[in-house]
Amino acid sequence: MNVLAPQPPRLSIEVVFDFVCPWCHLGVARLLRLLAARPHWNADLHWRPFLLNPDIAPGGASRADWLSRKFGGEERARRLHGAIAELGAAEGLAFRFDLLRRIPSSLDAHRLLRWAGRQGPAESLVSAIFRAHFAAGQDIGQPAVLAALAAAEGLDGAAAHRFLLGQGEAEWVHLENLRAHRLGINGVPCFLVDGQHAIAGAQEADVLERLIEVALAH
Repeated sequence: MNVLAPQPPRLSIEVVFDFVCPWCHLGVARLLRLLAARPHWNADLHWRPFLLNPDIAPGGASRADWLSRKFGGEERARRLHGAIAELGAAEGLAFRFDLLRRIPSSLDAHRLLRWAGRQGPAESLVSAIFRAHFAAGQDIGQPAVLAALAAAEGLDGAAAHRFLLGQGEAEWVHLENLRAHRLGINGVPCFLVDGQHAIAGAQEADVLERLIEVALAH
């Protein structure tokens, strides 16, 4: 008689993030690389929206105006962006802040991810949206741009575009954003493992690995 070995329990990792956050791009890339090297962890990723700019208009905002309000001017932002670009290069990520002309609303990108996640794992779409924004300077607040990215990842681009023209999942995004704040999350990325072990920031892979191993030990 064949006795099937029990399947190892699945590891739940919630990623609270925003697509317009460069630290999230860096932190998510490190997490995905770590998980690819540890397939035996059987990790399930749950993408949780966080809106860094909840009041931004649907069409986005002028980058110059936004930088003035957030950083007090271009020069301070340039120094910070230079440091991020150096860290990204070490991870194989390109940050081309010079290509950004507008700061987009990330609401539709989060809505699209929710829609795509119902059809299967969405990790590649997450990375594609990050690259489109930070490496190519594309306006990820535009439905046509997001639909094209979905199509490039093997999804139905026309269906994605139709979905984005409606308001589906907008309420869910806002509720998730509210939930994050109620949990005390005021900055992203934040990684929550098995609902108990949390860490914030674009952590190095070895820090994330230790956090996950603690969760697995419990």
